[in-house]
Amino acid sequence: MKKKTRRNYDAGFKTRVVLEAIKESKTLAELASELSIHPNQIRNWKNEFLEKAAIIFDDHKDDKEELKCLKEERDRLHQRIGEQSMDIDFLKKNLKKLNLL
Repeated sequence: MKKKTRRNYDAGFKTRVVLEAIKESKTLAELASELSIHPNQIRNWKNEFLEKAAIIFDDHKDDKEELKCLKEERDRLHQRIGEQSMDIDFLKKNLKKLNLL
């Protein structure tokens, strides 16, 4: 008995299938048999597509604000790293002068 392998479809293929399903020029069963995909799979892709469609038109204000905060935090951390690096170099230099290193 041969084990079936799971097929993976890329996003472009899924999008074409969903758009064809949304057009409703063919029934899900016809489309599924034409593409050798189970109708429930097309239905799932279509539902997921429609649920996430609003994201495209979202202005992403929250994302922009979060990105700004993350950039500011990154800059603060880089500054702190620079300061600590200078402190370490200063301490090494002075410890060498005192023959402690």
